[in-house]
Formats: sequence, C-alpha cells, structure tokens
Amino acid sequence: MAKQEDQFKKVLSHAKEYGYVFQSSEIYDGLSAVYDYAQNGVELKKNIRDYWWKAMVQMHENIVGIDAAILMHPTTWKASGHVDAFNDPLIDNKDSKKRYRADVLIEDYCAKIEGKINKEVDKAAKRFGDAFDKEEFLATNGRVVGYQEKIKSILARMGKSLANEDLADVKLLIEELEIADPLTGSKNWTEVKQFNLMFGTKIGASAENSTQVYLRPETAQGIFVNFLNVQKTGRMKIPFGIAQTGKAFRNEIVARQFIFRMREFEQMEMQYFVKPGTQKEWYESWKETRLKWHLSLGMGAENYRFHDHDKLAHYADAASDIEFNFPFGFKELEGIHSRTDFDLKAHEEHSGKKLQYFDHEENKSYTPYVVETSIGLDRMFLAVFSNSLVDEELENGSTRTVLKLPAVLAPFKAAIFPLVKKDGLPEVAKEIMEDLKWDFNVFYDEKDAVGKRYRRQDAAGTPFCITVDHDSLNDKCVTIRHRDSMEQKRVAIADLKEIIKAEVSVKTWLQRM
Repeated sequence: MAKQEDQFKKVLSHAKEYGYVFQSSEIYDGLSAVYDYAQNGVELKKNIRDYWWKAMVQMHENIVGIDAAILMHPTTWKASGHVDAFNDPLIDNKDSKKRYRADVLIEDYCAKIEGKINKEVDKAAKRFGDAFDKEEFLATNGRVVGYQEKIKSILARMGKSLANEDLADVKLLIEELEIADPLTGSKNWTEVKQFNLMFGTKIGASAENSTQVYLRPETAQGIFVNFLNVQKTGRMKIPFGIAQTGKAFRNEIVARQFIFRMREFEQMEMQYFVKPGTQKEWYESWKETRLKWHLSLGMGAENYRFHDHDKLAHYADAASDIEFNFPFGFKELEGIHSRTDFDLKAHEEHSGKKLQYFDHEENKSYTPYVVETSIGLDRMFLAVFSNSLVDEELENGSTRTVLKLPAVLAPFKAAIFPLVKKDGLPEVAKEIMEDLKWDFNVFYDEKDAVGKRYRRQDAAGTPFCITVDHDSLNDKCVTIRHRDSMEQKRVAIADLKEIIKAEVSVKTWLQRM
C-alpha cells in the first residue's frame, strides 16, 4: 500500500512538473476536485479522444457522432430518473466532521483485503519461482479463497442493500466491518443519507422569470433525445450507434484521487441501438471489442479485468465494468451496460413524441434496446499516464525517469535538436521541423547538452529525439533516438517521416485489436 501511495505521489508531481495537469485556480489556493489540463496534458487528452473516436466512429460504418448541448430541457432529467434517483449514499463522521460516500468506504475496505491477496501472491511467486501458477494459487489457496469469498459477500450485501434503498443496513455493514474514518480512526458515524449529485442553475433574464435547468450529469441523454433525428437524417438501420464526447458535471460528495473523480469531467460514450431480444449478444460483443481497444495500447493485459455488477441500475438487465489497475488499486475505467428500452420509452412518455424504429424487413415499429459503452476520458488519461511513468536503472548504475506513453498518444512525436547553436546546425534542424510539423506535433530544443535534452524528453514522454550534427550538413543524415530502448541510429533526413509514421500512426496501433 505504501508503495502504491508513493507511486501516486510521483504521478501527481510529474503531471505538474512536465506540464500535464495543474490545479485549477491555483493562485487562489485552487478549487477542490477541479483541474486544468496544461500544454502537454491537453495534447495527450486530445490524442486519447481521437484514438477512441477513430476506433468507435471512423472504423464503423453504422456508428455516427453528435455533439449535444450541455444544457437540456429540465424534463429530460425527470424522464431519465436523475431528478429522483441520481443519488450517492452519504455518511458523516461525527468526530472528524468529514463526509464520505458510504459505498466507497466499503469498497476501500475490500481493496485492503485485495491487498492482502496480492501479498500472498507475491510471497508464493517468490517461493515457487518459474513453477508458480497464479491462477491455480488463487483458486486453491485456502487463505486467498477465504479473502475472495469475504469480498464477494460484502459487495453482494452492499449491492442488495443499495438496490433496495436499505440505507440502515449499509450503515450496519460499516459498523460490523468496524470501518473507521481514514483520517482520524473514529468509528462514530451518522445515519446514511441519499445525496443528489446534479448541479442546478437558472436560465432567464430575471429571477422571477427564470427556469431551473441542470448541468448535464452524463452525455447519454443528449443521444437518446436525438435518436430519431439521427436515425432519419442518416437513414440508419438497426443495429446502429451514436457516439459523443463531452463534459459532464457531478456534485461529488468526496471527489478525490486526483483526476479520477472530479466535479467537472469528460465522457466518451456510444449508445448502440439494437433489435429487442438481441441485446445480450451485442452486450457480450461490445465487452470483447472494448477490451481489445484497451489492450491495443499495450499497457499490459494483467492491468485490466471485468467486474460484473451485483447492483444493477433500474434501467439495466446487464452491466459490467472494465477495471484498470491504478496506483490506488483496481477501479472502474469503462462501463458496458445493457440499458434495455428504458431511455427511449421514458422520453417518449414524458415528451409525448414517438421514439420508435420502423423495421422495413419485419414491417413493424418497435422501441430499440440499447447497449452502452461509456468511458471517462479523464480516467483514461490517468490510466495511461500512471501506467507509463517509470524509473529505470541504467547499465551505468544511473537512473532515468521516463514516461513511456503509447507513441500514438504522446503529445509530441519527436523533438529536434541541433548539436550546437551555431555552424548552420539550427537552420537544418528548423528545416526538418518545418517539414515534419505538417504531419506530426514536433518540438524544437537547443538548450543544454544533448544528454540533458534527451532526459527532458524522456520524462515528457516524447517517443523520438532527432539530433542534427556537423556531418548532417554533408551526408543529409541525422541521429534518431528511441525513447524506450534509447537505441540510436543514423538515418536519412528524407526517411524521417516514414520512420515516425510507422511508430505513431493510429492505423498501426488499432490494427493490433
């Protein structure tokens, strides 16, 4: 646990030092759980969004995108259930006066048990060496099996209690597990209450004529209310999908863990409309497709797992999360949900407008079912960033900090250096930059020794460094250095574009799916 905390602190520090994420309004001591993406961060975030969009929309003939407004008619949120049921269970500690999500306290308790499992696995791996079979150990070791059963039992009870709105049992579970305030150790808890997460605001020229509206808590509803518009204007046939990326807002009780849980965040969602009765098949298909997308980035299959929901939302008949191994443990990264026909029927009922699909092959109308894939862009940013940050010990005994971002996502694809700031080398370097910047985001640096410049770019996550030296003036070649291997090669300036493209193109990476 201490090792994880140390790594998380490094992530926070590195994100600021290298221009990825800043605390919002920092000069005014910041605003809790609100962050700004800095010059490198905005590029990484854009590249993640583009990588998702190309895989989700560009590569599917039957999926299109929209960009719905953040502000929507207030009845939208009544129909969706957010006004009445978009709540988190809140609990206060009477001694520390701190407020927590009751379900998160219980989940964190289970995460500690999971930490014990990981310790048992690590000890066994050292004891048995190459003969160690992790899957067999997890399935047969008595202590580990006991830990797993305890976690399953706790989460199942919590899920059932929350589904039944039995908040008294949620508090009872916290007391039975002897869960203490993380800050003070106090176990003096209040009753559990429901807390609505939506931000409200007003539209209108005067207070007496204003209308209550909400900042959207999710992007999905903008897709549902535009279902018929998109279907008709795009002549879409079932099955088809509508994708959207954009900001959402939630007044989180306890927003924490850096950009993992914020009050202002960005989602990447796709709602896939299918024929009723086929939703389970499509649900399983999209689970597989989405995991392949994650694995295409090469961040390690062992860092992903599926978690099927014990507690289903009122509109769902199946739900699963793709969890990622963040520095603070496995947490939800993406959700895949079979939403049935709840959304379209609810909006049809509240709007009085027919939201059905006419199937020409069957010569009848029906309300499509929906399979949703929803990923937090900020969480994906954190997953990529935290997984990529490593300290390496080199052969000469020194260490380097390197941000091994997937090259397709890196903010800058190459940094271009003149060996010295004279003798015509800067001019050649800038010519190379002028040529490459039409195809790639590239960076120019002529300050300090080349070794220091290499280290700066390693830490910033740049896949390639290109050095122009005196020989370049005659042989029209440069030295290209790869970030991960630190291998250096002499290549022709004319070949640079193709060399970089082969490593950073979306096509190269997505074809791994």
